[in-house]
Amino acid sequence: MKRINYTLFVLLLVSIVFSCTRTNLNYTENGNWASRTTFGGGNGIGVGYAASFVIGNNAYVGTGVNPAFPSQKLQAVWMYTPGTIPKGAGGVDSPAAQGTWTAVANFPGNPRSNAVGFSAGGQGYIGTGLANDGITIYSDFWAYNPGTGAWTQAGSLADGIRSYPRYDAASFSFDSVGYVLTGTDGTNYFGDVWRFSPATGQWVHQDNFPGNQRSGASTFIYQGQGYIVAGHTPNTKWASGNLAYDFWRFNPNSVNTDITWIRLRDIYNTSPATYDDGYTNIIRYDAAAFVILGTLGGDKGYITCGANSASDINFTWEYDFATDTWTQKAPFKGTDRTGPVGLTVENRGFVTGGLNTGAQASYTDCYEFFPNMVYNPYD
Repeated sequence: MKRINYTLFVLLLVSIVFSCTRTNLNYTENGNWASRTTFGGGNGIGVGYAASFVIGNNAYVGTGVNPAFPSQKLQAVWMYTPGTIPKGAGGVDSPAAQGTWTAVANFPGNPRSNAVGFSAGGQGYIGTGLANDGITIYSDFWAYNPGTGAWTQAGSLADGIRSYPRYDAASFSFDSVGYVLTGTDGTNYFGDVWRFSPATGQWVHQDNFPGNQRSGASTFIYQGQGYIVAGHTPNTKWASGNLAYDFWRFNPNSVNTDITWIRLRDIYNTSPATYDDGYTNIIRYDAAAFVILGTLGGDKGYITCGANSASDINFTWEYDFATDTWTQKAPFKGTDRTGPVGLTVENRGFVTGGLNTGAQASYTDCYEFFPNMVYNPYD
């Protein structure tokens, strides 16, 4: 009888250990990251808090800061063209999949970081931001024409009476117009919304964002609507530790101002329902975001990296547009960081750049995310 009990005990112990091991494998079959050509094509110059936009099959990343020269913000702009992933074994990691970075004309405005970018009407725009002195803030915008490779000045964020400079703003990019919203001037946090039309070259103030005023928010574009999530929001409601947990969808074509903005489910455990019980680390600011359509589970948005109230993070979360719920995915494979750039190009998601805590170092690595691959932390 003792031998039988001992055998049962061993089997039970093995079962418990195996169960715990399986439980600890939070990211099994939950996505993976593949390394791509380093930012700038291997020039060794890292960048944090850069601005970006996407035109066609190319992404553009420019301005920002390299902490090796903290008082010299950047004007360089680089174009990233993803590489084709060959079919078959090793395709994801094939040299052909790495992509290329190509320098384009420098941003002609004053050097800056924490600017915002968007594309509209076939051109890319970069504007607002923080100057070399870390005090002066900008409201000007500049347009990049990929056909001519030239920049021209676009209208400043202004209403004819005054300008509205800021940094760490968010943006939405639709076919023919762009929107800039939220941000900070270092003292105040904003909830205003501005619409830019390339056809007129004018900025028009829209109804204010109804959520928390914030900086460092992340955005998605999906089926002609914009989504704004996360961000830094001191001393406001709908926040935990100054991190916003309210989540909103914006319909630019709504004729009813009451439904222009729709509040979605919070990204924190604020509901008595069970769906959000695991929402412990979605909240953050200065993160990277991108969208991938047609995954095995449908169309999804992703948010990764950024900072919480204490440190840089690498937690990656997947948003299901159909169910308005979040699922944790494989953590970002590079070093934890804040202020990286997230890019959606050719229905693929990329993350590059960023800084570490205290802006002591910047990063040049670039990764692509594959939501349906098996996670391997030892790659």
